[in-house]
Amino acid sequence: MNEALTLLSFGEQGWGDEIARGVLVTISLALASLPFGLLLGFFLALAKNTSEPSLKLAANIYTTIFRGLPELLTLFMVYYGVQIAIREALKLLGSETYVEVNSFVAGMVALSLVFSSYASEAFLSAFRGIQQGQYEGGFALGLTRRQTMFLVILPQLIRLALPALGNLWLILLKETALVSVIGLEDTLRMTSIAARVTKEPFLFFGLACLIYLVLAMISSTGLVRIEAWSKKGETLK
Repeated sequence: MNEALTLLSFGEQGWGDEIARGVLVTISLALASLPFGLLLGFFLALAKNTSEPSLKLAANIYTTIFRGLPELLTLFMVYYGVQIAIREALKLLGSETYVEVNSFVAGMVALSLVFSSYASEAFLSAFRGIQQGQYEGGFALGLTRRQTMFLVILPQLIRLALPALGNLWLILLKETALVSVIGLEDTLRMTSIAARVTKEPFLFFGLACLIYLVLAMISSTGLVRIEAWSKKGETLK
């Protein structure tokens, strides 16, 4: 027991500092990916909900690709593919400069792409749950299409999509563990290194499980409160 506490402690003898930094990277990556994924997912839902066939087709192709590909493969394609593309572009310009994509940025882009493809379906379902009369009511008040969208439709859209988006956030939080394979020092990578060095895999992987469970519990509590707050204005039936 004392040996385990020593290994988990902060300071030169323990791995607490490294694992704490890994947890911070995990949380930062998830929070950085969320707004990009939400924004892109919203515009994809708009494209799917439009009457323009080309926009609808492009959005459907996008979501089919990123919902169909394994998340790990998407991460590899972004991390290695972008590096290759940049190097080839530099070669055409006569430069042999070596370029390496930041693993945090690559992870953020890959996770945002995957998240947005699922979020678009959540937003699309929410769009279909809003009656046409809501749009007509906004126009009757003299609001423009943009004002109607942001002042009338968007608040309802977020409320309707919130349960599905909450589930997607929990999935996103867990999928941050994938970035450990491209060298980002997140929770899983740091616990893996600690397990390999100390030869105590059960201790450190068990700690990783506990960390992800705690993050999920905190997120679930926050999502319940946000959902309750979003329903304050509803009329009781």
